[in-house]
Formats: sequence, structure tokens, C-alpha cells
Amino acid sequence: MDRQHIGSAQPARLRVEVRTLDGASELLTPVGELDHHTAELLRAPLDDALDAGRSRLVVDCSGLEFCDSTGLNVLLGARLRADAAGGGVHLVAMRPPVARVFHITGAEAVFTLHETLATALPG
Repeated sequence: MDRQHIGSAQPARLRVEVRTLDGASELLTPVGELDHHTAELLRAPLDDALDAGRSRLVVDCSGLEFCDSTGLNVLLGARLRADAAGGGVHLVAMRPPVARVFHITGAEAVFTLHETLATALPG
């Protein structure tokens, strides 16, 4: 499936690369702006990974330039599903504008945060 053209999302604003790491882990790399118009571009591969039994989701945020409340809710929804399946959502290398949203809302407390991808990848 072409992740750049789901629904009415504008493809130039967000791109999501997806890579399965092992049987239970998925690496997702959103690049661009995660907001009301593009959130489905991340929600769909998160749901796909969880539906396939991959409950450890690593989201490399190093290319994420912006995240609004809709994007935050997508990640929170994935976290709830991943936790229920015995996994979790690991957020990596958040840029300051994105990290600020998580800090202000208190959402940083419910995710596992990593400074580098190397520390987030399964060992």
C-alpha cells in the first residue's frame, strides 16, 4: 500500500517509512508534519503492525518537524493497543518543537523515550 496517499492527506507533508525489525517489533519513521490532515498516514501503519502482532513499536521522530494534538492522539492510541498486547511505543530523537508538545501535555510520561535509535532498537 502506498502510505503517501491514504485518504485526503497531502503526500508532500508527511512520509512514513516502515520496517519490520523482528517478529514482534516495527520501526516507523515519520518525516514531515504530523497533524489533523496527515495523521492517517501514521495511524494506518501503526494499526497494521499491531494487527500483525508486532507490539513493540519504535517511532524514529528525528524527521518529524511538527506534531499537533491529532498526531499525539494517534501515538497515544497506538500506545494503548501496544501496552494491551504486552509491548509498547518507543519514541526516538524528538526535535524540540515536537518534544515540547509531549512535555506540555504530560504525554512524555507514558511513552518510553530514547535519545538515539541505537538505544531503542531491540537488542
